[in-house]
Amino acid sequence: MALVALGVSGGIGAYKAIEVARGLQKRGHEVAAVMTRSARRFVGPVTFEAITRRRVVTTQWSPGANADIEHIALATDAALLLVAPATANIIGKFAAGIADDFLSALYLATRAPVLLAPAMNTNMLEHDAVRANLQTLANRGVRFVDPGAGYLACGWVGKGRLAEPDDIVEAAERILAPSGALLGRLVVVTAGPTYEDIDDVRYIGNRSSGRMGYAVASEAARRGARVILVSGPSSLAPPAGVELVRVRSAEQMNTVVQRHASDADIVVMAAAVADYTPQRRAPGKLEKSETPLELSLVRTPDILGALGRARGNALRPVLVGFAAESGDTVERGRQKLQRKGADFMIANDISSEGSGFDSELNAATIISRDGTEAFPLGPKTALAAVILDRAERLLSPLTT
Repeated sequence: MALVALGVSGGIGAYKAIEVARGLQKRGHEVAAVMTRSARRFVGPVTFEAITRRRVVTTQWSPGANADIEHIALATDAALLLVAPATANIIGKFAAGIADDFLSALYLATRAPVLLAPAMNTNMLEHDAVRANLQTLANRGVRFVDPGAGYLACGWVGKGRLAEPDDIVEAAERILAPSGALLGRLVVVTAGPTYEDIDDVRYIGNRSSGRMGYAVASEAARRGARVILVSGPSSLAPPAGVELVRVRSAEQMNTVVQRHASDADIVVMAAAVADYTPQRRAPGKLEKSETPLELSLVRTPDILGALGRARGNALRPVLVGFAAESGDTVERGRQKLQRKGADFMIANDISSEGSGFDSELNAATIISRDGTEAFPLGPKTALAAVILDRAERLLSPLTT
């Protein structure tokens, strides 16, 4: 199978890395453990040596003619660099390009996929510096296994504990041996709001959290697809196994989507794209005055409509749109379906309590040319599965 470089940094979750190593071996993979100096304060290298049956790398300065290039050899041979736990310190080093120990040097030298399982105190995880570092790594294509919530070693209760070993192994397996109904397919998903800048301080936006689009992207990755997630501003952590492209405005989102759409098998437009943008962005900050402020707004690109027109009578990509409406939701969604040229539309009522924007739940009506199907209030993850089930049925007669 594959060789996995398992990086272990200095957190209490280091003991769980032993179970991660064992889980990877049960999947048929070889494991080469790399331990930081701090990690060895929590668990000894001999434990990993006994399990992996390989020498544990603990320093850049081991004696021997080739010791100084060992990180290059491992970087070349490894199919995946997995770091569990990934502390705030090692995340910061990776983001800044610091290579002052074997693990950080290995990160810079490898061209293999990188998967991090962060683990730290809740306040550390939420600190702006850590969030910025995580975002930097996500933009480079690093993938993550979200930390869990519960009792932490420091005595706090909150998010930050290392994900369960089985979840980490499963995330690694999806990278090493992807499988599923969408294996070999490209799925492009948009998520979140767009921000249309008025000046350098103010913008026009909406309350979309991105949860729906992120759920679709995560489910598509689980099914083996190559997923490009085009996300407007969102505080959500990117799902494991997806390629995240951050954008801000509708124009930027349109540029990225159009770039990838011709190669896509499925495009899911879950983003709440702003309909209007200021005609001109004012430089600096507009000074307030006693007189009313008038803004001249112009339409933003119709991304889904452009995709529908470009596809014409072709069958690919499968196009999925969203309609967040008030009033007669189904009729408005049906009109939007015809206008955009999509295959089906997910319509939801923004006035429905407990669903929609910034909620983990959604209630929707799936509208196609063949009729409608109601999806009762439930998790957005469940709706994501229903959406992809339908898209797969439309895709199945097509060749890649």
